[in-house]
Amino acid sequence: MMLMRIILSITLLLPMASPAIAASDDLQELRGETRTNEWVPARNDDKREIRTWAKQEDGKRIRSFKIDAVVDSSIEAIGRLHTDMENMPRWYWETLESKMLKQVSKTEYYYYMRFNAPLGLPDRDGAFHAVIEPYSAKRGYMLLRVNAVPDYIPARQGIVRVISQDFVVKLTPQGKNRTRFESEGYVDPGGMAPAWTVNFVQRRVPYLIMVSMMRMLQSKEYTDLTSPSAFTFVEP
Repeated sequence: MMLMRIILSITLLLPMASPAIAASDDLQELRGETRTNEWVPARNDDKREIRTWAKQEDGKRIRSFKIDAVVDSSIEAIGRLHTDMENMPRWYWETLESKMLKQVSKTEYYYYMRFNAPLGLPDRDGAFHAVIEPYSAKRGYMLLRVNAVPDYIPARQGIVRVISQDFVVKLTPQGKNRTRFESEGYVDPGGMAPAWTVNFVQRRVPYLIMVSMMRMLQSKEYTDLTSPSAFTFVEP
């Protein structure tokens, strides 16, 4: 959910936009014509059962995001996917590198990610702290809380550190191998880039990540869960 290659293309194409495009909801949002502190629908995909929203909050230069989807997979599989740093570049938008930094316990860990940026801009990276609240019959859902910890590791030369990547994921079972996936959060990739270009991308990336995540969950790594996990997602 970082600065992407697409930002450069958008920046170059906008001056050539046709009158029809100029009247679109997207460009109205780019011009700051959206209401503040209200969730605005970004994508509604009934076929895949994915809905996303964006919200411009007071005091923040980048929009917040919200996702509500139904995934044909279990809580255990989704949890494993989110802690499998080796495979993160295969599905998480523009991820170039990811690795586990420290596992504190079976429900807490720190990890690192580096993201691709458009031509002419430095890559972004970040260190993140994650805490799992496992599913239990009493609670009825699992939570994954993630927040950026920019000073956890030293900065790398030529790479801009992500300022914020703070979000929560809520997983609620909807029957056998069906899970409701809800997420809400805020990402600020830092560095110098027009806020409207970042917002334009941020409005689309949550949906694209969900599509990639659903595809990844159909691979054998996440349909065959016979091997033990280093983390706990569902209480025994």
